[in-house]
Amino acid sequence: MKSKLLVAMFSILAFAMWSPSAHAAAGAVYTLTNSSSGNAVMMFNRSSNGQLALGGSFSTGGTGSGAGLGSEGAVILDTSNRFLFAVNAGSNNISVFSVSFSGLALVGATSSYGKNPISLTSFGNLLYVLNDGGAVGDTDTLAGFTVDANGNLHNISQGIPLSAASVGPAEVSFSPEGNQLVVTEKNTNKVDVFTLDSMGNVTGMKVMASAAETPFGFAFGKRDVLIVSDAEGSATNAGAVSSYFLAEDGSHSIVTGSAADHQTAPCWITVTNDGLYAYTTNTDSGTVSSYSVGFAGTLTLMNQTAASVGSTSAPIDMAISNDARSLYVLGPGAGVIKGFGLGVNGSLTSQTSVSGLPASASGLAAR
Repeated sequence: MKSKLLVAMFSILAFAMWSPSAHAAAGAVYTLTNSSSGNAVMMFNRSSNGQLALGGSFSTGGTGSGAGLGSEGAVILDTSNRFLFAVNAGSNNISVFSVSFSGLALVGATSSYGKNPISLTSFGNLLYVLNDGGAVGDTDTLAGFTVDANGNLHNISQGIPLSAASVGPAEVSFSPEGNQLVVTEKNTNKVDVFTLDSMGNVTGMKVMASAAETPFGFAFGKRDVLIVSDAEGSATNAGAVSSYFLAEDGSHSIVTGSAADHQTAPCWITVTNDGLYAYTTNTDSGTVSSYSVGFAGTLTLMNQTAASVGSTSAPIDMAISNDARSLYVLGPGAGVIKGFGLGVNGSLTSQTSVSGLPASASGLAAR
């Protein structure tokens, strides 16, 4: 009798481990509709084998721009995956959601203390927003917040200027240690590095010249290496990626000045958690290029067409799943999110695709 009970228990356990319902809750992928008539976060449930299925649409309580934002980081998760933050470019505020496997619950919306918010970054209990005000007749600025235990935002700084009033900013992000903020400027070919004090307030700024034209999206690798996509003014097959070492005081040195990917308009960047591989989406080519990242941050092109998203897809944002097995790419031109399996050697293999997204969709986050 005892052995039969043990067999039954193991059978139930095996069924729970391998049943489809168990795999359905592996994680999720999120994007913004960015609709001017009412912004929303679309949630796609992620199974353990990387497949996506629509899990719901959740109103932000604000409005989007109704068109592409030209930025990276429009929707992000905090490091604990407890809260999701989203920009409302049309209503000039930021929405906060609490995150669960069943969906999202809106905590509230807070002013971005600027016009046309396009990018967010989070570190610990700090959140910063990049306002592309210059695009709507105002001024480009940063604003900072603390996030309390319930997800409410409390403003700590506002109106922090970039190198000029209208620079075409693309992204803001904390450095890995949280003591610096970085902003790319597409129109000026510059990168701003802001130093922060222990409370998260900006104490200084240094402006560095980009190694190539049109610095756009970026991500940090290991050992404070900053990896930046260079759209090169969308010149045909002229795209590249550059890398820099950032010192504690905000100064920099170029590691790889311009590693060409021979594609058009590389604009978004993501780096694997182990720091060994970097990927950029080539918006006008409809492709993803892959790079290997050396110990000191040197970049070597592995495959100029590591994955094809589709010639009409205009791929933009990317996100890597928490289990590091899948890379997801948003292609608003074709209204799709495509997923690719991440090989141990950095290769990409087609995995999943979901359609029906609006052409205004912006931002991508994954857990």
